[in-house]
Amino acid sequence: MDQFISAFLKGASENSFQQLAKEFLPQYSALISKAGGMLSPETLTGIHKALQEGNLSDVMSQIQKAISAAENAILEVAVIGQSGTGKSSFINALRGLGHEADESADVGTVETTMCKTPYQHPKYPKVIFWDLPGTGTPNFHEDTYLDQVGFANYDFFIIISSSRFSLNDALLAQKIKDAGKKFYFVRTKVDSDLYNEQKAKPIAFKKEKVLQQIRDYCVTNLIKTGVTEPRIFLISNLDLGTFDFPKLEETLLKELPGHKRHMFALLLPNISDASIELKKHFLREKIWLEALKSAAVSFIPFMTFFKGFDLPEQEQCLKDYRSYFGLDDQSIKEIAEKLGAPLADIKGELKCLDFWSLVKDNSIIAQATSAAEAFCAVKGGPESSAFQALKVYYRRTQFLNIVVDDAKHLLRKIETVNVA
Repeated sequence: MDQFISAFLKGASENSFQQLAKEFLPQYSALISKAGGMLSPETLTGIHKALQEGNLSDVMSQIQKAISAAENAILEVAVIGQSGTGKSSFINALRGLGHEADESADVGTVETTMCKTPYQHPKYPKVIFWDLPGTGTPNFHEDTYLDQVGFANYDFFIIISSSRFSLNDALLAQKIKDAGKKFYFVRTKVDSDLYNEQKAKPIAFKKEKVLQQIRDYCVTNLIKTGVTEPRIFLISNLDLGTFDFPKLEETLLKELPGHKRHMFALLLPNISDASIELKKHFLREKIWLEALKSAAVSFIPFMTFFKGFDLPEQEQCLKDYRSYFGLDDQSIKEIAEKLGAPLADIKGELKCLDFWSLVKDNSIIAQATSAAEAFCAVKGGPESSAFQALKVYYRRTQFLNIVVDDAKHLLRKIETVNVA
């Protein structure tokens, strides 16, 4: 970021943004996660062109448009399977809900899904998981299934089984493919399979061998029914951090459009340090874009006073990060109950809850910096741009790092209790 801001300052002072445009794409490519970023190729090209032309208004507009698209993205996921396959448990796990929560999907061994049922994410209402009956059920026939469930509305399909995938599953997958949509086979309850196998063959039992046998069985069965190169993800709804769920996360993120990719990354549960870091990567990209947007806005005299990163906006930023990582007040209360620990003790271990302790600085240097910021904001120009970009970048990064550390701390406490 320092290198990019330096290029911005130099380009703006010389009224030449060629170097800045040259730095933009390599800096962005280095920043985004291996799953990709939120900017489409068209948006990247547009911002690059605007930088080459020194059109800061267009830079600001395109970045804001991309961020708004990511924040307001609608994501609809179809989850298909027969009764008893763990379909509802899978939906609840992705929504961060236990089976007894008021808003959870019904779980049972009898067919609880007789029609398509939507379940909103509790924190992201524009994300909807659709619980769909399997094909061949009385109300949903194979030939008309996709039309009946409104297949065009879904971003992708998860086809779930707890044993082998059927011919109906394979035929459905082919129809989804023909319609130009993505589908993924998820084999649930592998934890139960491992438990049963170990109990039956305690001496010969080898975990990796059993998992490979399950995978091979599913793949072979699907190939026989006409599915070419099927991708199978083995998961346990009770322990998403193990088996193939992290691989499923990464695959879905890579194959979603950029703006929906960002939304999906935010809703993923904190199941491991790796999943927390993945979410952090996506937010770092947004921070970088917010800083660049702020630099463009602040180049105009007095604009910082109207659209600057002031204290109320900083406080909201910290609250948003807490929510993204499950550290909002309600989530912390639920974690304390799960751990059987006093809420005050849990809160006492978290640094992200006291906003004012993070931003308060009464030093002479801080006061002088504040005066210099105001002076630059009045003048506008490259100094104001650099000032605001660095402020946005470092303050947001400070909040993000603190929240991520707290999220990892609580994850370790939960893991310790689960092991015990």
